[in-house]
Amino acid sequence: MSAPETKQGMIWGVGLGPGDPELMSVKADRLLRNATHVAHFRKAGRTGQARRIIGDMLHADVTEIPMEYPVTTEIPLTDPRYNEMLSAFYEESAAHLRDLSNAGHEVVIVSEGDPFFYGSFMHLYTRLKDDCPVQVVPAITGMSAAWTATGVPITWGDDVLSVLMGTLPEDALVEHMEKADALVIMKIGRNIDKIRNALRRSGRFDAAWLVEYAAMADQTVQKLADAGEKVTPYFSIIVVHGNGRRP
Repeated sequence: MSAPETKQGMIWGVGLGPGDPELMSVKADRLLRNATHVAHFRKAGRTGQARRIIGDMLHADVTEIPMEYPVTTEIPLTDPRYNEMLSAFYEESAAHLRDLSNAGHEVVIVSEGDPFFYGSFMHLYTRLKDDCPVQVVPAITGMSAAWTATGVPITWGDDVLSVLMGTLPEDALVEHMEKADALVIMKIGRNIDKIRNALRRSGRFDAAWLVEYAAMADQTVQKLADAGEKVTPYFSIIVVHGNGRRP
């Protein structure tokens, strides 16, 4: 008689929320505290924000799987090597996770914010979903924490909200900024000067807020005009509130 086939283990894509562990969902908390294998992204030599959010939630005997990016900002996005290196990284990471699932192990992959919102997990999901059982646990996004931190509602009535990446060309940023009622701008970092210029050109600069480390211990909130010319950290979001119809 042949041995029974090993049942594939579930791969979970778990959103941790914007940074405060208390903003994590009950389901995410339960999965993490019971996990035997936890995977997380990080830059080489760093702990990684997702791992910092988890803190001491994990079992002492859990198997951790750090996935270290081969490149982040070392070369420009337009360099062909950027996509080549990241694609190989995601393929290798997915292969390892696939092997664990095929061996019957359940794996929790953690992501800051929501796994399906501009996150690295999406690149694993597309490579795994046809071969392994995969479930995604949604979460509060970083942008939600950012606009909440300003103390002002982001949209009213029929306001249109646009979420923009600071990596877009300046003219494209201006075009979207002029069309939308409310704005969220992410991936700021080294793009801050371009974003400032686009906000000025679109007439939105004076209404812009800069939120750094939203919902984290070192959160800061200020008008962008008061921030001077500093380069912002990776976990920064710019918010421009809508002012639409209301009773």
